[in-house]
Amino acid sequence: MHRTEVVRNILSWYEGETPGLKSNLSRLLMHGRLGGTGRMVILPVDQGFEHGPARSFAPNPAAYDPHYLYELAIESGVSGYAAPLGLLEQGADTFAGEVPLILKVNSGNSLVSNNDQALTGTVDDAMRLGCIGVGFTIYPGSECSYDMIEELRDVSHYAKSRGLISVVWSYPRGGKVTKDGETGTDIIAYAAHMAALMGATIIKVKLPTAHIDLDAAKSTYEKYPVDSKNMAGRVKHVMQAAFNGKRVVVFSGGAAKNTPELLEEVRAIREGGGNGSIIGRNSFQRPKEEAIDLLNQVMDIYA
Repeated sequence: MHRTEVVRNILSWYEGETPGLKSNLSRLLMHGRLGGTGRMVILPVDQGFEHGPARSFAPNPAAYDPHYLYELAIESGVSGYAAPLGLLEQGADTFAGEVPLILKVNSGNSLVSNNDQALTGTVDDAMRLGCIGVGFTIYPGSECSYDMIEELRDVSHYAKSRGLISVVWSYPRGGKVTKDGETGTDIIAYAAHMAALMGATIIKVKLPTAHIDLDAAKSTYEKYPVDSKNMAGRVKHVMQAAFNGKRVVVFSGGAAKNTPELLEEVRAIREGGGNGSIIGRNSFQRPKEEAIDLLNQVMDIYA
């Protein structure tokens, strides 16, 4: 498929990046059912690290098998598949070249109480496995956030020197951020902006609620209000914070929910100008046929 004008325009936003990075971003944007549209749906499977195996895969035991996850990504026609090192290794040879891969290079787990993540993969691992990029989580607000940001700087710099894109999970928590604030409009916009400032190729954030969290920000939002009462308006503000829409932003599917709720969120992302969704538990916790049907409904909305 020839690169579309929509994709050419998106690539033009990434001034100063290498041809190798733009080629890999193009591979992602041109792959699958949404190829060429400027929208994307990514299958992420890092929940085994984050929540443990049973909480992740017991609802659909077939998903314990790494090959099943590759097959779901390929058969559904999603744009890409993101996972930690072991999951990608177990299938990278069998399914080589069939779906763009993103190596999640840091992860946390539910056995510790602090908001931090360990480095669990490297840029060299991503190159070895034929990945188009690396994924990295930061927790703006946490006691470890400065260390995570410095780690991201180093990982991102090395990845870009090898032509790999960086996908940044920017999930605020801790510090001055309240529990409700973790998805507040002001905090999510701030998180997206931080990721953009760190040079993220693609930014992953949670969907924002109407809550405004930081006391210092409330007067600004009162003086210069955004359309925070509906989801599409809040998504539009997050896109504004991501270099006025000149960065690709995808939104988390979050905890398992029913199909109408998920599809309503997807419509709001589309209407607000978001680039797509990254849907994990809401897909792989369902039987394969049901998961593929759901992902196709999501991609139909974006298409």
